[in-house]
Amino acid sequence: MDDLADPDEPSVRLRPRRPWSALTVVGLLLLLAGLGCLGWVGWQYFGTNVTSEKAFQEETSQLREKWSQPGDESDGEGSAGSAKEGKGKSQVEKAVIPGDAIALLRIPAFGSDYQVPILSGTDLSILDRGVGHYTTTASPGEIGNFAVAGHRVTHGQPFARLLELDSGDQIVVETRDKIYTYVVDDSPRNLTVNDTQTWVLDPVPKRPGAEATEALMTLTTCQDLFHSPDRSVGFAHLAETVDKG
Repeated sequence: MDDLADPDEPSVRLRPRRPWSALTVVGLLLLLAGLGCLGWVGWQYFGTNVTSEKAFQEETSQLREKWSQPGDESDGEGSAGSAKEGKGKSQVEKAVIPGDAIALLRIPAFGSDYQVPILSGTDLSILDRGVGHYTTTASPGEIGNFAVAGHRVTHGQPFARLLELDSGDQIVVETRDKIYTYVVDDSPRNLTVNDTQTWVLDPVPKRPGAEATEALMTLTTCQDLFHSPDRSVGFAHLAETVDKG
């Protein structure tokens, strides 16, 4: 038997829920979109750096392990000694698989702990794991123009401080059997070009068609902190070659 209702208890009336207005829906969508953008920016500027720095370390370790083993002509580290009369790409470099690490880069001006692997190629997936070598240019230490590219922001940002380089600063490139020391001639902060201006990758930059007679190095990175076609470019020359004992 049901209990009788208490006549003194007020009755409870449920109000019908109002449907969301179009303005409320739009506001929520904008809020979600804003949070999504913040998350993407956070990942780009922080998350990619963490994953890329780990990749730098892995590539460096794998390359040093490879060097510790007996090598052959297909090792692909690229050196002046393997070049054909110092012209064009070496036979060694031609054997390199895109994405393979070929050398290690150190820039003393960036600190004693600065070390980044140089990989064969400049695709975005390659630049996520280190500095990229333009494969149409000379190999490390070779007569001609050894050109590399690296991110200035995100993805480990190995060239975050590239524009701080001054004339006279050293750039050290280590391969399996040699250590090459280049010296900066022109700071990257002094030259900005569009990404279509490939003359900076010529065997002798600024001298179209000239035959290379010395070993040069070109470093490129994004000029702006955000995506743009502008590139900052620095030039250096080979000052010293040391055989690794």
